[in-house]
Amino acid sequence: MPLTEHLGDLRKSIITSLVALIITFFVSFNYSEYIFKFIMFPLKYTLKFSVKDMHLYYIPHDKLQDTKLVFLAPAEAFWMNIKIAFVSAFLVALPVIFYQLWKFISPGLLKKERRYLIPFIFSGTGLFLIGAAFCFLVVLPFAMGFLLTYKVGDFLRPMLSVGNYVDFCLKFILSFGAVFELPIVIVFLTRMGLVTPKTLAKNRKYAILIVFVVAAILTPTPDVFNQTLMAVPMIVLYEVGIIISRIFVRLKG
Repeated sequence: MPLTEHLGDLRKSIITSLVALIITFFVSFNYSEYIFKFIMFPLKYTLKFSVKDMHLYYIPHDKLQDTKLVFLAPAEAFWMNIKIAFVSAFLVALPVIFYQLWKFISPGLLKKERRYLIPFIFSGTGLFLIGAAFCFLVVLPFAMGFLLTYKVGDFLRPMLSVGNYVDFCLKFILSFGAVFELPIVIVFLTRMGLVTPKTLAKNRKYAILIVFVVAAILTPTPDVFNQTLMAVPMIVLYEVGIIISRIFVRLKG
């Protein structure tokens, strides 16, 4: 296919994705206030683990239960609703975005490989949403409880602006969603013959180093605590990607 046709297909895919994003944005914006109340969950509740019953559960956070967010600029609350609506719209439009991505790369695939369309859309969307949910339900409550209460005593009180809090949460959620796509990336590179499961396993120590560098870049704060919260799942996903790649290589053989 000539380069101009490739660029034409890319343009159509981008436009279709943007149209889907705009439509879902207007729907999400009407419910942004309710979504914002939902986003307050990690601030109000903390995650606990019961050794006796071997399960996780949430309890209201004593020191943060009465915390109220403030806005420090006239337009800050408005932009907060815009950001929440945009991220919500992006999550809803993910199947369309992945479908358009598949349409763009499918001409370079073999005929037998094009049958993976449905698994690609479901796995891509599912992994992103699982990563976002893991961040929201596990990482953020733990991070908020630690960062806002560690060594603050009774003489310090957190006063968060709505813009800073929403930015912190949304960046974390999007970062974890993107990170959870790692197994798909590894499988794709393996199918293209760019890497092999043996090479990935052999260079595990270098991968771990790269993981911590990527986590340092993606996390919205420079502290080691938040970087570790992202790096550990990435290492696990790297291992999952190697296992799935080995399965695909055996099936191909």
